[in-house]
Amino acid sequence: MASVKIKPLADRVLVEPAEAETKTASGIIIPDTAKEKPQRGKVIAVGQGKKDEPMTVNVGDMVLYGKYSGTEINVDGTEYLIMRESDIYAII
Repeated sequence: MASVKIKPLADRVLVEPAEAETKTASGIIIPDTAKEKPQRGKVIAVGQGKKDEPMTVNVGDMVLYGKYSGTEINVDGTEYLIMRESDIYAII
């Protein structure tokens, strides 16, 4: 895991999305134009939380989030998403 110099504020989380699937379970190769945006990723950095609400996710957790959650950012050629903790559905 590379060291990222981004520290999310309040209840925000920095997530590195998982790679999009390139092959179906039956072995069919999916072309780049048909790949879906991944809905899971690894938590890279976590904010301190709100005054009365501590953060429940930790760095290194694999999480599931909404399809259109977060804002895409590019840091040193790597794509990340920054989103609120409430946009995360589950820790897997």
